[in-house]
Amino acid sequence: MVQADTAVLSSAKGLTSFSFGSTNLRFKTPASLERYLDVIEWDNGYLVVLARYKGLPDTEEYIDLIPILRNLYIDPAPFLKDIKRVEIAYV
Repeated sequence: MVQADTAVLSSAKGLTSFSFGSTNLRFKTPASLERYLDVIEWDNGYLVVLARYKGLPDTEEYIDLIPILRNLYIDPAPFLKDIKRVEIAYV
């Protein structure tokens, strides 16, 4: 069970999913992305994660959610303020 202050990151079929509360952001990622392995750092909208891509060694990847939120007309400050952790979860 995910705690109330925790967001969830996953990927499938060329899309990354970032979920928090009732909001699920989905955005395009390279088709070669197999999965996210670990969250190295969460800094109020900026993620550093370890990712596995087909045919490559595990790679540090950077995700900036602020421009994604703005492109979706979501005010980043209120959306991000309650997120204390990010976990990776695959079903």
